[in-house]
Amino acid sequence: MNFFRSLIERVAQNHAVEHATIHLLAQHYPSLRLAGRTTASGFLLYGQVATEVIVETVMEALERLRNGEHELAVHPNCGTNVVVGGVLAGLAAWLATGGRRRSFWEQMPLALLAATAALLIAQPLGLLVQERVTTSPAVGDLCLRQVVSGQWGRAMAHRVELGRR
Repeated sequence: MNFFRSLIERVAQNHAVEHATIHLLAQHYPSLRLAGRTTASGFLLYGQVATEVIVETVMEALERLRNGEHELAVHPNCGTNVVVGGVLAGLAAWLATGGRRRSFWEQMPLALLAATAALLIAQPLGLLVQERVTTSPAVGDLCLRQVVSGQWGRAMAHRVELGRR
């Protein structure tokens, strides 16, 4: 059980560093388009950025998280927000129409209204789920091991490997 708890904590820490890195890159390069995906060993970052810039920014992200800038761990474009929104919207639509013997056209307005209301609730809830569940800004002795960059289709891909000191 400790193995799984340790793995989940590590992924949450990596997720926080990914978000902090994306926040900082967006501050330095406002027109830059980025996407990321957390892994157990670090994260993948997709975007046209020099490897040296990634290295410097990850180091800055780790330092700023250690210094208490925990808001960097939460990002408004995170997939967690999409999942929370999808689950809530689907559940709301199902609950709004479940058990009723009405035609599709009679049920559709209620399902759309319920799903829309759920999506409004999902916006702040997704950020809260990130803050409390899917990210951990307590990075402790986490450090940058290496960044391996290469082309992935038309985009530049960077594999950021994190580890313990």
